[in-house]
Amino acid sequence: MGYDIADYEDIDPSYGTLADVDSLIKEVKSRGMKLVMDLVVNHTSDQHAWFLDSRSSRSSSKRDFYIWKPAKYDENGNRQPPNNWAQILGEANSAWTWDENTQEYYLSLFTPEQPDLNWENPAVRDAVHDVLRFWLDRGASGFRMDVINLISKVQSFPDADVALPDHKFQPGNKYYANGPRLHEYLKEINRKVLSKYDTITVGEMPFVRDEDEIIRVVGAASEELNMIFAFDLVDIDNVPGDFKYTLQAWDARDLKRIVNKLQRLMLERDGWNALFVENHDQPRSVSRYTDDSDRYREYGAKLLCMMQTTLAGTMYVYQGEELGMRNVPPSWEPQEYKDIESVNFWKKYNEMYPGDEEKLALCRKILQKKARDNARTPVQWSGEPHAGFTAPGAKPWMRVNDDYRHVNAEAQIQNPQPAPGTLSVHAFWKRALENRKMHKDVFVYGDFEALDMEHPKIVAYKRWSKDETFVTVLNLSGENVVWDRLGDVRVQRWVAGNYDETELDGKVRSGGIELRPWEALLGKAE
Repeated sequence: MGYDIADYEDIDPSYGTLADVDSLIKEVKSRGMKLVMDLVVNHTSDQHAWFLDSRSSRSSSKRDFYIWKPAKYDENGNRQPPNNWAQILGEANSAWTWDENTQEYYLSLFTPEQPDLNWENPAVRDAVHDVLRFWLDRGASGFRMDVINLISKVQSFPDADVALPDHKFQPGNKYYANGPRLHEYLKEINRKVLSKYDTITVGEMPFVRDEDEIIRVVGAASEELNMIFAFDLVDIDNVPGDFKYTLQAWDARDLKRIVNKLQRLMLERDGWNALFVENHDQPRSVSRYTDDSDRYREYGAKLLCMMQTTLAGTMYVYQGEELGMRNVPPSWEPQEYKDIESVNFWKKYNEMYPGDEEKLALCRKILQKKARDNARTPVQWSGEPHAGFTAPGAKPWMRVNDDYRHVNAEAQIQNPQPAPGTLSVHAFWKRALENRKMHKDVFVYGDFEALDMEHPKIVAYKRWSKDETFVTVLNLSGENVVWDRLGDVRVQRWVAGNYDETELDGKVRSGGIELRPWEALLGKAE
């Protein structure tokens, strides 16, 4: 899926050449844009020259570029991995892979094809620094750093606590996430490389909840990274302590708690937020947080747009999010899923519960709700075959979502105002982003106060600068709700909504506000 890097200084021929990247960088800069690269340096491909050398012999000069350990043996003399850590993308499997040639295991947290680099080796760190320089010298403007907080592991590699008794292998993130030398490594990258260039950095950092740990990375004086992707919001429907593919009920109170925590944390401790509800590793947000039915899909997509564009931080909008693209239909067979994580999950259930229709139905439900494949279907450009993603006679790498004929970019761009007082999802996003820029002192840099933290259906908050104040009110439910907890906030007028905006003047501005299912309102306050 593109995360097993065989050569850090070249481009997969499927996508073009280095000359194409040079042209891309030049052309985006001419348009006032910049290119950020995805940096994957926790692991490489097992086809990378470093690893091919490393596994050629125990005496290889590159042996210590990776993490090799001898086998353990049980009481019956059967070979076992060095510890009980589970693979991240296939929790039924060990995080260790046996190498027949050199008769040792190598650590491969994600898949056997992705061996983990040994960052304890200074030569590895120097080689990674060279990779950053290579791209920055070509004109790249920064990096999204893939699972960057996994680069330091506890060197004793102890067994993980048994959190899941019915699994042989256990989540080991306690020992490989935010390890003992992480901050040393990040400061070294900043000091030796990033500080020499004009860059932006965002770290993908799963398994991190501790506020002190977050600020150590993104605090203004940290000299590590500019921001991180905190996973709190996209883990909202996971069972705590369990693997990702679980389903837990949640409501507006949970979402408010997360938003309030991250907004206040950065304001009070001089950090910076990365705002996102979608990416290539997550299901579609309109399906996850709202109602993606034909009746409510557009309202939900606009609600999530209003929420994100009125919160402090740097926004990350994922391809198709601005169109309201949704999860694949429940009718799709498991064979349609291509991602290794989905494939492993379906395989695990079939091995654990063969012929159990109830369990397999649950597995299918979880896949349809949580699979990364939901965000990896081809972008829906038009109502043409394959949604305009590729030529009609060609075949895209994955099936196009069934709804592409009416959910696509061409339709929304050609008809930005489908009815009086309403905007397409795409046009709503464009306007919201323009409004965010126009009032950046409030929405990007302003203060934040959550309102009515205990209401189970309403998310509301106040944003303000020294010159102006706004209030955002979101109904995170499929029910009509009358809400009367504005407190001392006096709304002068409602300036935006995701329903018919010709009706905004009729909304009550103090006392009770009647909100329809998934309704979102933005008000200018005194």
